[in-house]
Amino acid sequence: MENEETTVLKIDLASPTPAYRQIVDGLRALLVHGAFSPGDRLPTVRQLAIDLAVHHNTVAQAYRVLAEEGWLDLRRHNGATVIQRNSQPASAASHQNFSQRLRELTAQAVADGLDAKAIVQQLDSLSKELNRQPEKET
Repeated sequence: MENEETTVLKIDLASPTPAYRQIVDGLRALLVHGAFSPGDRLPTVRQLAIDLAVHHNTVAQAYRVLAEEGWLDLRRHNGATVIQRNSQPASAASHQNFSQRLRELTAQAVADGLDAKAIVQQLDSLSKELNRQPEKET
């Protein structure tokens, strides 16, 4: 992840969502959308912490979560390397969790003043983006 890439990752320190979770979610989105390939190295914990103005332990925690999810290989003195992630079939609980989180996010968007049409346009745009991605082997 070059410096131009780190500018894509933004966090809001005033958000009620913990900074490490924002980093996890932002990096996961970049990984899912193909911003990185297996073998790519992410910035060092310290460099990303400086770029995002957070403590290095915050970034380290985010990298550990992504490693536990199967996105990263973490090795001392080698940093974080993107690895090929084996996708798994989604469970019923995963579907239910996704549905609940989407409802909550939609409710927050409405509470923040977005109208239904804007939300539908964003979901449609995301759907088209996801459908353009190459199929991954399971």
